[in-house]
Amino acid sequence: MVTTSTPIEQRVLLKNISWQLFESLLLEMGEQRSTRLAYHKGNLELMTPLWEHENRNRLIERLISTLVEELNLEFNPGGSVTLKRSDMSVGKEPDSCYYIQNEARVRGKTEIDLTQDPPPDLAIEIDITNSSLNQLALYADLGVFEIWRFDGRRLKIYQLQNEEYTECDYSPTFPLLPATKVEEFIEQCQTTGVITSVRQLREWVRNQQPNSESRQS
Repeated sequence: MVTTSTPIEQRVLLKNISWQLFESLLLEMGEQRSTRLAYHKGNLELMTPLWEHENRNRLIERLISTLVEELNLEFNPGGSVTLKRSDMSVGKEPDSCYYIQNEARVRGKTEIDLTQDPPPDLAIEIDITNSSLNQLALYADLGVFEIWRFDGRRLKIYQLQNEEYTECDYSPTFPLLPATKVEEFIEQCQTTGVITSVRQLREWVRNQQPNSESRQS
C-alpha cells in the first residue's frame, strides 16, 4: 500500500484487490461520500478531493455549462457517477462527466449500464498530485471519447482514437475551444471572480461562433 497526502488531494493505493471486493466497497460506502474510487486490473485507488481539487473541477463544470448553453447543445451531466466494466476489470468515478453527442441515448435514464449504454462523451480529471494509476488507460478501457486533464497549471485535451488517446490543441466536442482558453478561464476566476469570468466567456463564445462549427448529437 502506498499513501500520498497533500493539502490538495488525499490518495491511497491498494494492490491485489479483487473485482468482488471493489463491488462490495462501492456498496458499503454508498453514494453519499466524497471519496472517489478508481479500479484498474486489481489496483484500487481511493481519492478524497480537497479545496483546490474540487474548486477547479467546479470551475470547469461552470465553463462547460456555459458553452453548451451558448452553443445551443443538449447535455446530460453525470457528475462522479461510477463507470464500470467487469469484463475489462475497470471502474472509475470521474471528477465530472458529460453526455453531449450521446445525450439523447441516455436521456431520462436513472442509471447507466456500460454493457448497454454508451460511455460519457467527455470526462474531467483533476490530477494535481499525480494518480498512481494510468488514468488514460483506464478511461480508454471504458471508451470515453474525450478527456480533459488538469494538473493545477495546464489543461490537456485527449481524444480516443484506435483505443489510445491523442493530445489535441482544441476540444473535439467544442471545436472552437483551445485548451489554453480553459486555463485562462480558471486563472481569471481566481482574480476577477466567477460571475465576471462567465460573462466574459459568453462574449468570447459569441465572437467565435461565426467561424466555428459545433457538433450536434
